Amino acid sequence: MKYNLDDKNRQILEILQQDAKLSVKEIASRIQLSFTPTYERIKNMEEAGIISKYVALVDRQKVGLKVAAYCNVTLKEQSKFALLKFEDAIKSIPEIIETISVSGNYDYMLKIVATDIESYNKFIIETVSNLPNIGQYHSSIVMTEVKKETAFKIPGTDDTI
Repeated sequence: MKYNLDDKNRQILEILQQDAKLSVKEIASRIQLSFTPTYERIKNMEEAGIISKYVALVDRQKVGLKVAAYCNVTLKEQSKFALLKFEDAIKSIPEIIETISVSGNYDYMLKIVATDIESYNKFIIETVSNLPNIGQYHSSIVMTEVKKETAFKIPGTDDTI
């Protein structure tokens, strides 16, 4: 579905990326539009899937998840069935908070969180190494998060997505 993102829609998206708890009235005021068209724009972007959900961003360290790591994975077999089986297996594992398919030397990159290095090591040995079709894996432990953003700049002027 194509959806026209005009300047007002971009402004709404940028505001919501910074603070999704703002009321429609507050957003409307910031973009200098009345309540109803602002509300309709937000609802339309939700229905189009441009706004996929609203979440609270939690500081992982403050809730006891002191270790974050990126685990690069290479699978033994590259068939569609093998890839889908691996992807299905990781979807239900809460320690894996992000999974992306990548090009290059690895097939996937997993972002994993754990309470400490010992629990991370146990998770790798007991869970990651036993995933279906796992070939090799290589972990990089996050030392410092230099930049961590969830918001991104919405491109273009009157672009159709």
